[in-house]
Amino acid sequence: MAELVMAAATPHNPLLWRAMRDPMPDDLAAVAGNFARIRETMRELEVDVLVVVGTDHIRQFFFDHAPAFVVGKAAQYHGTYENEVRTFGMEYVELTGHPELAERIAGRELLPEAIDFAVSHEWRLDHGFVIPLQYLRPELDLPIVPIHTNATLPPLPSPRRFAVLGEHLRETIAAWESDARVALITSGHMATDVGGPRQFAGSPDPAFDADAVAWMRDGDLEGAVNGCRFDRVMAAGNVTYQYVNVITALAAMGGRPADLAEATESRFASSPFFMWRKPA
Repeated sequence: MAELVMAAATPHNPLLWRAMRDPMPDDLAAVAGNFARIRETMRELEVDVLVVVGTDHIRQFFFDHAPAFVVGKAAQYHGTYENEVRTFGMEYVELTGHPELAERIAGRELLPEAIDFAVSHEWRLDHGFVIPLQYLRPELDLPIVPIHTNATLPPLPSPRRFAVLGEHLRETIAAWESDARVALITSGHMATDVGGPRQFAGSPDPAFDADAVAWMRDGDLEGAVNGCRFDRVMAAGNVTYQYVNVITALAAMGGRPADLAEATESRFASSPFFMWRKPA
């Protein structure tokens, strides 16, 4: 059977792509170091398939077409978008999909009982997926199953639904008749405001960041679900709801305390870095 050998959560801030270059700025050294730690763990564990949970930034899935959860079933994916190349200096990428695993996650003839999915056979990935992949697997040589979660356009799935997603991924991978070694990669934000006076002024809500790290450090799945109610999260910053993607990783790893749990400070808002290794 296939094995979920690790899960991780990272930032996907596209501003990192221009700023995080050698010689490494002092305030970004810890960010680069945490990306490297997760990257090396993936190599050590000989990961050969990636399930990537992220949030499209109103590019592929817009106001008139915004499913709560979308599983990519394509054989190939293109990234990113022209304005991201122009504005952030990002690079176009080509990625290989894994339709077999995607079909198992989404359901072949029937949707799984746990959660309702939409599917996409043609999907252009933006920085929410490309940035984590470029830092964690710069060769971009592993097949992926991208899963979009709508953490941007109300009405939003509740935090409980993200836990259900993680549990479903764990069970589906464990039942897959394959020798694949799978990693779950998620990305999101700590307390973050885009636009307005709280942008780039440190964390707009250090108390939320402290709680958000503690939930993962302590393996407190119920605390994370209950603590991420809509009004609390949005008070921490207008894009902070993407933090709930991390709940998916915690649930997928059975609510076990994270081996790495940190809100890494930098010139930008604090960056989420969480990682779980399956016990030996």
